[in-house]
Amino acid sequence: MLLTGIVGWLASFQLTVDDWHLLKDPSYRPPCNISPVVSCGSVMSSPQGSLFGFPNMLLGLGAFAAVAALGVAVLCGARLHRRLWLALNAGALVAVVFVHWLIWQSLYELNKLCPYCAVVWVVTIALFWYLMVHCVERGIVRVPRGALAVVRDTHWMLLGAWYGVIAMLVLTRFWTYWSSLL
Repeated sequence: MLLTGIVGWLASFQLTVDDWHLLKDPSYRPPCNISPVVSCGSVMSSPQGSLFGFPNMLLGLGAFAAVAALGVAVLCGARLHRRLWLALNAGALVAVVFVHWLIWQSLYELNKLCPYCAVVWVVTIALFWYLMVHCVERGIVRVPRGALAVVRDTHWMLLGAWYGVIAMLVLTRFWTYWSSLL
């Protein structure tokens, strides 16, 4: 929780700083605008970048700070109540669904790949996955014993496969661009 909270917060913070620069100066070119495909300026200024009427990265600033703070508390020995674990898990589920919608929007509607957004995707998926693994192992979320054994024994492979599917989507979506670089 601490690691995903810190990394997610830093990526959200960088996106926020770049967004402020863009608001002050529309000709500002964020450092993440690397190519016609790898670019975050156009993603931030799109309607998808402010889905709820304010920049999405502000959600990340608040949520990742809370996750990091809870991670510190757990590392210091705090025992979180079952309801808090369930709330964290539910929040991470909502976040991972939102992130997958943003992945779809980025790849198939905006036709851009935002590097800082991709960092947020990675840490949000890891946060959700490992919160779920924790909750399943501790009996906070109940699953059949067979499923528990599979999760316990293969949690890292399942997460790797999840990332692999997203990487394949990115590779195939922009294959023409990637192959032109060779």
